Amino acid sequence: MQIRGSGSGHRQVGPGLGSRVTALMLAMFASMASFYVAGRLWQDAQTRVYLINELDRRTGQAHSSISVDDTLKVVACRHQHKRLAALQMELAHANHQGYLGQYSSHSNGTRNGKRLLAVIGIMTGFGRKNYRDAVRKSWLPSGATLKKLEQEKGILVRFVIGRSANKGDNYDRAIDDENRKTNDFLILENHVEGSEERPMKTKRFFGHASDTFDAEFYARINDDIYINVDALGGMLSAHWDKPRVYIGCMKSGEVFSESSHKWYEPDWWKFGDGKTYFRHASGEMVVISRALAQFISINRLLLRTYAHDDVSIGSWMIGLDVKHVNEGKLCCSSWSPGAVCSAL
Repeated sequence: MQIRGSGSGHRQVGPGLGSRVTALMLAMFASMASFYVAGRLWQDAQTRVYLINELDRRTGQAHSSISVDDTLKVVACRHQHKRLAALQMELAHANHQGYLGQYSSHSNGTRNGKRLLAVIGIMTGFGRKNYRDAVRKSWLPSGATLKKLEQEKGILVRFVIGRSANKGDNYDRAIDDENRKTNDFLILENHVEGSEERPMKTKRFFGHASDTFDAEFYARINDDIYINVDALGGMLSAHWDKPRVYIGCMKSGEVFSESSHKWYEPDWWKFGDGKTYFRHASGEMVVISRALAQFISINRLLLRTYAHDDVSIGSWMIGLDVKHVNEGKLCCSSWSPGAVCSAL
């Protein structure tokens, strides 16, 4: 309907047109709001990513330490991959030759190109040459025969010793002269010899041996112990399927809190009111598998030692997923039938 009035000619806006303008304005406002919210959300997300990265950088979480269990799993996984690759290579060689070799088919970084069955460290010290000579005359060969033991039976044996507190003195020179004649020492250059340092020496031996020699097992024995090498090889072959095995003559024993006692334990209070050690392998002879030796090597700075080396080894094993094997054949002082070792 036309409205009469002045001659301006304007018409009144109808209700339909006004509602369309309002809807258009609302749509534009909603679009602008959506862009604004999306921008803020994207900016917040970027800020969160930056803050997380910065927090990781400052706290070191981006390079967090590996747990004990993860360390063992990684070591075992690498071990299995190496064994599989070596077996495949040996199988291909066997197809042409029809023969796999006398001991092992596992490639490694040792000089003879084969994985050893065992590395045996004989703990010795200054002034104990008579004990070393007794070992050489009884069961440890010398010269070419020592090399033959390594190549044919896969067993490498070395006397383990550190350096004198006064490096280069008569003690060090005597060991160097003896080693030039016998070539059967493993000298720990970063270790200072001392009776109170035996646990630290044992830890350094396992770490150094696992870093230097690729073997299935690593053993430490005293320098007054006789070993039947063939019997040892037969015993160890029964444990090849156990990647984390700790073998020895297991015992507990009393913890002595008197400082005047020969076997005094400064940390006696940590073993409870009963004053009894946890189960551990006797120090005469201890054998651990490759994965455990590598674990000691990786964590050598974190593993603490006690007054005695056999207790120290036991403490490293007790918190791990390890198979403890109480092997009577390694009770060297008992002279039991079929024993692998005995006291000289």
